[in-house]
Amino acid sequence: MSLSRRKFLTTAAVSSTAGMIMGAPAIARAQSSETVNWRMTNAYGPGAPFYTEGPGSPTDIIHKINAMSGGRFNIQHFAAGELIPAFEGFEAVQAGTIEMNAANSYFWSGTTFAAQYFTTVPFGMSYMGHMAWLYHGGGLELWQEVYEPYGMVALPMNNTGVQMTGWFREPIEDVSQLNGLRMRIPGLAGQVYAALGVDARVLPGGEIFPALERGVIDAAEFVGPYQDRRLGLQNAAKYYHTTGWHEPATTGELLISKSHWDSLPDDLKMMVRTACQAACMESLAWSEAVNGEALTDLVENHGVTAQVLPEPVVEALREATLDTLETEANADPMVRKVHDSYMAFKANHDRWASISEGPWLKDILGV
Repeated sequence: MSLSRRKFLTTAAVSSTAGMIMGAPAIARAQSSETVNWRMTNAYGPGAPFYTEGPGSPTDIIHKINAMSGGRFNIQHFAAGELIPAFEGFEAVQAGTIEMNAANSYFWSGTTFAAQYFTTVPFGMSYMGHMAWLYHGGGLELWQEVYEPYGMVALPMNNTGVQMTGWFREPIEDVSQLNGLRMRIPGLAGQVYAALGVDARVLPGGEIFPALERGVIDAAEFVGPYQDRRLGLQNAAKYYHTTGWHEPATTGELLISKSHWDSLPDDLKMMVRTACQAACMESLAWSEAVNGEALTDLVENHGVTAQVLPEPVVEALREATLDTLETEANADPMVRKVHDSYMAFKANHDRWASISEGPWLKDILGV
């Protein structure tokens, strides 16, 4: 090879390599400069563990998305009342005035009853069953179908696991005591209680304690021992009933404007999905970690009586639940579609649980 040819090739290689080296940072700079800035409102108040802050919370999801995106996706969080009132997220996202809202889908069951199934169903599936239906039983696809007419998409964003029935000034020993009872209770459970004479009311978390303390309501449901203790509900009522009939697993909802969602690049969409999936697991693990100690503290140090609802009361609630679900499903084809999907999946999952987790809890743990 001649000297001149060798010199030409060497020079060309150096120039090509230099171009690649200079080009790569240029591409990275271009990508990192394309930042997305959104706002997320929340149905829950400032500082609330799980619902606002801490493991698996909306702000935790925001931090995960920001970290995974290398700062390309920034989401500003507003707790209830900081930008809009607690229960106006659906309308705000639908109008496109905000991009995201954190809540529970059953808050919107008055607009579309089918939304109830994506949070929880009384006498329905556990966390494991509900997540299985959403991710592998067609539930997530149905969620999008339900919200498509409203111009929104949704993702499961956290889960409390089974919840407590609630706090009562007097223990519930008979179904007749429900007639005329004033109770804070959201979603389908409120309709079920109403069928048995309860005056069911929906109140934001921050308003529950003062309403119960002042006697504006006679009973209240929120979440479970840790969250309820934080609100101070043990100082307003001493009878803490459980069965988990109304919310066997309560899934949070990240509601997103579809036009904004469609504008995101695929990698940012995947980051949002991944952060929400991680939060579903992390939030449940956190809830399971803190509720045991909190329940022990409530009973041993705060004079709380924790007891299961009597079986006749539970059966009356079960019957009212089935009647309400059938009535709503018969009134709306979309509700019927979601209902049938949920119940068919539940039937299979129940059969599996009856020979797997059920015997383990009963025969091995003696629960």
